[in-house]
Parts: sequence; C-alpha cells; structure tokens
Amino acid sequence: MQAHRRKQLGAYYTPDAAVAALVRWAVHHPRERLLDPSAGDGRFLALHKRSVGVETEPNSAVIARTNAPWALVHEGDFFQWAEGTKERFECAAGNPPFIRYQRFAGKDRDRALQLCARLGAEFSSLTSSWAPFLVAAASLLKPGGRMAFVVPAEIGHAPYAAPLIRFLLSRFGDVRLLAVREKVFTELSEDVWLLYADGFGNCAQGITFATTDRFEYMEAPPTAGRFVTGDELERWNFRLRPFLLPGETLALYRELSTHPTTVRLGEVARVGIGYVTGANDFFHLRPTLAKRLRIPESMLHVSVRNGRMLPETAVTRRTVERWLAKDESCLLLKLPAGTYLPESVRRYLDSEDGLSARSTYKCRMRDPWYCVPDVTVPHGFLAYMSGGSPSLVANRARCVGTNSVHTVQLTTPGDLRLLQVAWSKPLTTFSCEIEGHPLGGGMLKIEPREAQRVAMSFAARVDKRTDGRLLEGLHTLRVWRHCHA
Repeated sequence: MQAHRRKQLGAYYTPDAAVAALVRWAVHHPRERLLDPSAGDGRFLALHKRSVGVETEPNSAVIARTNAPWALVHEGDFFQWAEGTKERFECAAGNPPFIRYQRFAGKDRDRALQLCARLGAEFSSLTSSWAPFLVAAASLLKPGGRMAFVVPAEIGHAPYAAPLIRFLLSRFGDVRLLAVREKVFTELSEDVWLLYADGFGNCAQGITFATTDRFEYMEAPPTAGRFVTGDELERWNFRLRPFLLPGETLALYRELSTHPTTVRLGEVARVGIGYVTGANDFFHLRPTLAKRLRIPESMLHVSVRNGRMLPETAVTRRTVERWLAKDESCLLLKLPAGTYLPESVRRYLDSEDGLSARSTYKCRMRDPWYCVPDVTVPHGFLAYMSGGSPSLVANRARCVGTNSVHTVQLTTPGDLRLLQVAWSKPLTTFSCEIEGHPLGGGMLKIEPREAQRVAMSFAARVDKRTDGRLLEGLHTLRVWRHCHA
C-alpha cells in the first residue's frame, strides 16, 4: 500500500512480537473464534485458525486472505458489518486504524458514532476512529469474552477516551493497560500502549495500569501494576497519563494545587484561541505590501501570527519594530462591518487574491466576508505548543493574535507580571506538563481548557525539597513524551 494511502487509512502494520502477544492474550482455547475488526494484511488472523476479519481496503483484504487462507475476511466498512451481523466471538484482537477526526468523517463516522451511542458510549464528533472500533468490537463478544488491542497513547489523555474508559469499566470485569515508553512503531511519531479487557458482561472497579520501557513478547497480560480505581479516574477526568507518576507525587500535586496560596489560571484569567481569518496569507500583509497598496494604517493591526514570534517575557514596541523592520507578514487587515472602505482597500479585496480568499469556507460563512471576527487585544499570549514548557508572554504592545497562539485575558484586577512570576515556579511548570498532553515528536500541547486548570502558587516561601520532588515528576513525564529539555 502506498505511504500516503496507508496514512489516510491509519493502516500501520503491527510488529510481530506485539501481534503474537495480543493473540496469545486474547485466545484461551484453540476452538475459540477470534475477530479482528481491522484485519489489514491478516497478520493477527494468521496466528489463529478460527478467525474472522473485516477490512475496508480491497488490496489489503486480498493479502489477508493469502496470509491467512483459513480465515473468513469480510471486505467493507466494519461498523456497517457490525451493525448487521449476528455472529458473536469468544475473543477479539487487533490494531484499529488511528484515523484522526479530520479524516474520520461523513457517513462512515456518523454510522460509527450512532452505533456506539446505542451501545452506551457517547463520543463527540472530535473522536478518532480507534475508540469506536473498540466499542463496536466489544459488542460482538459472547458473555465472558475478552479482547486485546493496540491503542494510541492518546487513551491516557484525550477527552474522547473518557467515554471509552467508562464503557470498558461497565462492560468488562478485568481491564488492564500496558503503557510502553519506547516506540513500538518505529515509523510513527505516535506512541502506542496495549489494552486487555476480559470478562465481557461484568463490571470492573478500576484499571490495572502497568508500565514498561520497551515492549517485548509477553505470554500473558500484565498482572503487576498500579490499580487505579474508578474514583481516582473520575478525579483526574479519566486521564491515565498522570498515573505514570508515583502516587506520592500525585498526592503532593493535589495538596499543593488546593493550598490557599494556589490558584488555577482559570480563576484569574480567561484563556482562549485567537481569531481565525480563513485566509491568513491574504489578511496578513507585509509592511512593504501595505504601503504599496496604500492601505490606511488605521485599518491595519499588528498581529502575533504564531508562537515562534513570541519573545521570552513580553511583546513590546521594540519587538514590533523588529518585526516591521524584517518586513514580516504581521499586519492584520482589520475591517469592521459598516466601515467606509477607501478605493485602495476595495481594489485589494477585488484582486485575484481577494477573489480566491472569499471562496474559502470561513470567508463564505461571514457577512461581509472580509470582516474577521473575534479580534481582541489580550493582556497576554500563551505559546501553547513547546518542547519544554509553554511560556506566558505579556502583551505590552497591544497586539492581536491568531489562533496559532492562545490569548490570556485577566478577569480579576491585577498585573500580568504577578502571574508571570508564579508561572515560572516549579509547581506551574509541573502543572503545565500534567494538565497538558504530548503531541508527538517530543512536543507538549496545552489546550485552553487544559490551561485553565494549570495551578500557580503565589507563596513567597520556597520549599526546595518540594520543588525537587516536582522537578523529578516533571522529568518523568518529559521522558515519556520523548523530551529531554
């Protein structure tokens, strides 16, 4: 399969050691029937004589039948097949496609989400495809059945993983998860973990959560590990990533985050995304182009286009002067509705680039198309993607910002500089790490809802021992996201 097609389908074939282990975990007797809901090239089916697979890609289905000639391989959409089949299985195993929500769309997604809702798992439209695959596969198990799957490490932090984890706990008597630090798929930036669930038709009180630095063949699913109760999962919004840390570190963080001198960022500020133009190259002009087009200065506003533009502590007039001197495309064409448009601006709007811009989705949805909404001047900016820790930058030059940075608006009287002092402390650095999530390639991303939860201490006294324990925890989480900053 060509690389771009494989990426589109989320089809990355599982290493042999993981395939052998998952089939061994799932199949307890030779007479049991095994289901692989995303058969790929048939490598799971090839390890068990009584197996059934479903594969959407015709070429892969042919290869699967060749590799596992005894298997029954259905060609087509798994969710459509699952909805209509009367077959039930003792076990299921496989590697569901890791298709992100942007490509997991249309009728296929609607069918999948509707099926999962009927089964008791309510996923949002931002759900990646692998989670519904697990729910639908589980629904085809016989009472007492079990399943073993490769899952992306997103199961440890993604919001859409919460409905899946709730579903697993309510349908299986034994749920185990093995977190693997080193990459199982060398060609993927994404980390994967291994999931085992047994006793379909029962309920579990929690998840056995085990970790390993690298995956090697295991005869049985992990038994040693931390048992994370349902109450603990609830307390952490069903995020398992914090449990990569020792219990003492989590207890310390909970203690510090509820201390009277500690606040969550959301208690003192509103974090949001910047404006969306729909056609960035058209709406952001270089100073030389704006001058040549004779765009009035009153209709231009200096903008932070991305996090790379941000200095360490503050955007100042000198910062802006440097951008302008470098002829950066940092001048937003800001045209409020009802404003008189000079001839020079109308010519630009009716230019070839303007005709192209107004045909984009966001511009077509606006009236008039050239009025960019939600343009505000925040107190500060948050660089939400970083190798180390996200920086909180003051906006002293009164710039605006695109949705490539987060905006920070104080909601209580105060000075952003006080927040910046607290932001630099180990508690906040650790909090960013534990509340944010890995993006791949060693990067940390922090969404607005995650940033709102970041804890900041305004205590004057420094406890070096406490800071040391937080920094140890910080190092652990960074190692797990492959960052050595």
